[in-house]
Amino acid sequence: MAVDRVRTEYGEVQGVSKDTYSVFRGIPYAKAPVGELRWQQPQPLEAWEGVYSAEKFSCKSMQEIREMPFYDKEFYSEKSYDVPCSEDSLYLNIWTPAKSGDEKLPVAVWIHGGAFMGGYGSEMEFDGERFCENGIILVTINYRLNLFGFLAHPWLSAESEKGGSGNYGIMDQIAALQWVSRNIRAFGGDPEAITVMGQSAGAMSVQTLVSSPLTENMMSKAVMQSGGGYNNGMNDDLSLEEAMTYGEAFVKQTGAKNLQELREMSAEELYVAFGRFMGEMMQQGAGLVMRPNVDGYVLPEGYDRQIEQGKIKKIPYLIGSNYNDIFVEKKDADAGVKSRLYQGCVDWSRFLEQAGADPAYVYYFKRQLPGDDAGAFHSAELWYMFGTLSRCWRPMTEEDFALSERMIAYWSNFIKTGNPNGDGEDLAEWKPCKGEGEFVLELDV
Repeated sequence: MAVDRVRTEYGEVQGVSKDTYSVFRGIPYAKAPVGELRWQQPQPLEAWEGVYSAEKFSCKSMQEIREMPFYDKEFYSEKSYDVPCSEDSLYLNIWTPAKSGDEKLPVAVWIHGGAFMGGYGSEMEFDGERFCENGIILVTINYRLNLFGFLAHPWLSAESEKGGSGNYGIMDQIAALQWVSRNIRAFGGDPEAITVMGQSAGAMSVQTLVSSPLTENMMSKAVMQSGGGYNNGMNDDLSLEEAMTYGEAFVKQTGAKNLQELREMSAEELYVAFGRFMGEMMQQGAGLVMRPNVDGYVLPEGYDRQIEQGKIKKIPYLIGSNYNDIFVEKKDADAGVKSRLYQGCVDWSRFLEQAGADPAYVYYFKRQLPGDDAGAFHSAELWYMFGTLSRCWRPMTEEDFALSERMIAYWSNFIKTGNPNGDGEDLAEWKPCKGEGEFVLELDV
């Protein structure tokens, strides 16, 4: 029986016991960022009395309900996995197979994607059961999004001791990592063996974390799926000054005359202004403006510059992209054209090698998913590496489940050892992407 009651540094937590693992849902890792704490660094929790019930997933971070028919059908169609929105959303979830607190199991911390605008850590495609079967603890987190997580503005920079603003969502991720580092031992985990993983904006977040001095030595490995790399078109540098310019344009839409008025506005009022602001940004072709910025504190320098200078963390990396990913049309992919994401992963590994670090393990997910002609679309691999194919509406085949098994084995091996290959397993050798040849593992049925 896996441990289902744990004492953290803040108090006892009661989870839910399954056959071979336990799941703890909705554990707070920081104070609710509401009122005066809106647009502040996450603040430490206070200890609680009694036993905290971690039986239900928490609210997701504030986000607008956007009409995205393809992704709504793919990942959000099952309403039993939906949760309400709230500014009180700084919670994490833990799946553990440990029977006691002294097992020192490897830990994976998952950061969800969603363009820094949406998403949450308990989406239907995420689950820790298969990782638990392989002796791994999975942690998924929520963090502040859009205007709540990434608003930069001169008012906010002026009140900050660091002179910057806007990276609150990344600071949340760092606070969650710190919580895991200090408390995961009680759940049977090893704080010296934490792998940080993410996809899309989650992968961009992981790249931010491995580029930030604030994460110190809190991670031993990193996985970036369709969002990390060098000059990949996603992690383009956004200066603090430019981010504050966007923030001023947003605040102008609110009519707030000072920071106090802005903090006193309801989330609904802010989103009315946000809608007008985003319409203005679309007209200007500005793209994704609420995202991490180079503030000199959380992110000291630009992404590519830090890679070029070898300033990223020299730890094992698993990184990759999909056949029909963003930045490449299907007809172009079919003609052999690789996306900027693909080349960005290869170049990431090249710079690692040049800096004297181990090259990365690079993958290319090519499975054309059954059920429609969307192909190996952006996010398609999530069903496979979490082993949740049975939750998907698509008519998955035995070959799909076999591909999922291989991917779970590769990811699990990497989380455990920093090498996706395993002794005695029926897996094709995954070579590091280095030097001549630049090996990239193709994942397909």
